[in-house]
Amino acid sequence: MGINFKQETFRDDYTFRNSPEQIRRFPFPFHEDGYMYSVNIEPHVPTRKNSVFEHLFDVDEHYVSEMRDRAIVLAEDPLRCQSLPHMTLAGWDTLELLMTEKAASYPDLFTLTRDGDKWHWINRPLGIDDHFTFGDTATLPYSPLEYITRQSQGDFAVCDQRENNLWMDAGMVTTQADWSLDFDIGMNFFEWHAPVPLAHEMGVFTRALKFLTSIQQGQPARRLNWTMTINPRLDTSPENFHKWGTDRATVTPENVGQKVHLRVEVQMFFRLPRSNAILFPIRCYLISMDELTTSPKWARRFHRVLRDLPNELAEYKGLVRYRPTVVEWLSKRDDGAPTSPGFGPD
Repeated sequence: MGINFKQETFRDDYTFRNSPEQIRRFPFPFHEDGYMYSVNIEPHVPTRKNSVFEHLFDVDEHYVSEMRDRAIVLAEDPLRCQSLPHMTLAGWDTLELLMTEKAASYPDLFTLTRDGDKWHWINRPLGIDDHFTFGDTATLPYSPLEYITRQSQGDFAVCDQRENNLWMDAGMVTTQADWSLDFDIGMNFFEWHAPVPLAHEMGVFTRALKFLTSIQQGQPARRLNWTMTINPRLDTSPENFHKWGTDRATVTPENVGQKVHLRVEVQMFFRLPRSNAILFPIRCYLISMDELTTSPKWARRFHRVLRDLPNELAEYKGLVRYRPTVVEWLSKRDDGAPTSPGFGPD
């Protein structure tokens, strides 16, 4: 596979960077020169070699450093991973899904050997080599959900389905865009989406819930979501707002390219086999404005999207304070030419 794992930081000195190859595979979320909410759900099937969708779970050059950052967050706040008592089986489902997919997609990095309920898991990038009994939590150093998500990029919300609704009853959430698992744990789908403007009136969440509760095993789906982050910080949680909130006031015309990042989430949805729960992996990708604008198409399109974004969405996404500065900076990289259809760079 030949992935060159980078040693980098997502805090303090912020040494995170994307290689040219990683920039080309970035999941740019805009297929046209404007943006408004839509369910935008499609089947989550492997597509396009050398893209983030080549496998069901993407492992990239940031993997080792992201897992190190997750360990730092959990050491400071263990409540970033929680599971209500009835969700243990869903944790084992999640462990099985992630192990089997990673071992199949990246055999040079991960190996899973199964002999009945006796499992052997090898994670070479993280130096893990463990034997355990599937279904016996005592044979793992953490709960099954925490064990495998300490080794998996992105956040993971695990939802129990009952009463024609989804309830966020377990999760590992350390790279979120300003929401809290500790606050949302035990809430239903409409309750944890309550702060989102405009979408409720448009019926977006009613349609999304109807779709999600009908997902069948073996037929996962995905969608893209986005916001912006100042500095390449993964942990933009409400719990740590005091650490990152003031960054929004530090954007100047001179530092836009380095400090301002587009933050894209690839949100996936899986029906788990034993528990019948819905697993929401939420994989975060970051790209600086300097990196994004190496693609002329992306530079033009993102300028137009950000310029014309409804004020309510800009407010919700926390962009209001620095949006004019970024739009002005991007405008100098928009020559007015038409953009080609689709998400990819020209």
